[in-house]
Amino acid sequence: MTPEARHNPVLLKPSPDTSSQVVVMGRYDPVMTAVPWMDRGPRLWPVVRDALNSLIADSDLVVIEGAGSPAEVNLRATDIVNMRVALECGADVYLVADIDRGGGFAHLLGTWMCLEPAERALIRGFVLNKFRGDSALLGNAMDWLEEQTGVPTVAIVPMLRHHLPEEDAFHHDAVPSAGDVNIGLVLYPYASNFDEFDPLLHEPGVTVVPVREAGPLDGFDALVLPGSKNTAASLRYLLGSGLDGELGRAASAGIPIVGVCGGMQLLGRRIEDPHDLEGGDLDGLGLLDVTTTLAADKMTRQVEVPWGGGSLLGYEIHHGRTTAGPLAREHLSGGLGWEQGAVRGVYVHGLFENTAYRQAFLDGLGWHGVARDWRAHLDAELDAVAAAVTAAWPLP
Repeated sequence: MTPEARHNPVLLKPSPDTSSQVVVMGRYDPVMTAVPWMDRGPRLWPVVRDALNSLIADSDLVVIEGAGSPAEVNLRATDIVNMRVALECGADVYLVADIDRGGGFAHLLGTWMCLEPAERALIRGFVLNKFRGDSALLGNAMDWLEEQTGVPTVAIVPMLRHHLPEEDAFHHDAVPSAGDVNIGLVLYPYASNFDEFDPLLHEPGVTVVPVREAGPLDGFDALVLPGSKNTAASLRYLLGSGLDGELGRAASAGIPIVGVCGGMQLLGRRIEDPHDLEGGDLDGLGLLDVTTTLAADKMTRQVEVPWGGGSLLGYEIHHGRTTAGPLAREHLSGGLGWEQGAVRGVYVHGLFENTAYRQAFLDGLGWHGVARDWRAHLDAELDAVAAAVTAAWPLP
C-alpha cells in the first residue's frame, strides 16, 4: 500500500524549542498551530476518527502503532492517540516493553494499572521485546504478571539485528576508516529524514560519520547535509558553531558536498521568509548559487525524475521555492536540483535509495563496490523480522 495522509492524519513538526507546527492530513495548519496544546485534542479528534474509520472500511486489516505511552494520565482527557483510538474501533491491544533496558515487568504492570477499566478490557497480551539470553532466566515472572493483571505474556521477541529505518533519529557512531569511502553526515539541530542515508550507511566499504561540531573536514571523501525541520535554526547553528567556515573550506578544497532539501536551502545564498515561518530572512552559506523563498503552503508529493537514461524515484516535502542564479547548473530537471563545482543541492528525498544514483555517487568517490538493490534488501529485512516475531508468538 502506498503511504498516504490518512495513515498519519495529525503530525507535529518541531519548530522552535518549545513549540511545533501542526500538520493535518498532510498540510500545515497555521490556525491549529496557534491553538494551545491542551485545546487541540477536541478539534483534532474528528480528523483522526474519520481517517481511522475510512481506513477500516477500505482495508482487510488495520495495524495501529502507539505513540509514546498509552497511559499518560495527565493527557488522557484530550488524548487523540493510543487508547482513544483503540476504544474507537475496539482493537485488540498488545502492550510491548523493551526488556533489554531493565524493568520490563514493572513497566508493563505500571502501564496496565494506569489504564481505565474499559481500556484494560482491550488488552489481549503482553510482549517482551529485545530479549537477550536464555528465557529460562525469566523464571516465573510471566506467571506472576498474569496473576496481577489477568493478562498473559504472549511472546518473547529476541534482540534482532536489522537494517530497518530508525524513527527519525541517527544512532550510529563512527570515525573515518582507512581504506573506506568516508562520508560526513552533518547533524545540525532539527536535522531529519536520516533513513534516506541508510543505503550509504550499510554499503560495505563505506563509513558514514556523524559531524556534530566544528573541526577539520578534509579527511572526508564527501559531506552530506540532510533535510531539516527548521532550516533557519539549523543554519544559525552552523553559523554559530563555526561549521559554516569548515564547510566553506571543504568546498574550496573540492570535497563533494550534497545538500538535501533543507540542506540545499542553507547551502544557498539566501533564505527569504515572508510569512515568518522560521524566524525571518537569513543569508545562507553561499556555496550554491540559489535563493529560496519559504511559501505558506508545503509541497508534498511523490516524484519520478529523469536521470541517466532512466528515472529516479523519491519524494518532496518542503516550504521552499528555489530559483537558481547563473553559476548553478541543473543537476535534476524540473527545478529539483542544481550543482556548482563540487557542491550539489537537491529537493528530492530518497535519491540514495535508487541503486543507479548511489552507484554513480560512490563511484565518483573512488568506491569499488557494487550497490545493492536497497528496496529489495529492505523487503528481505522485513521478512526476516516478521519470521522472527511469528516464531516467538504465541508462546508454547
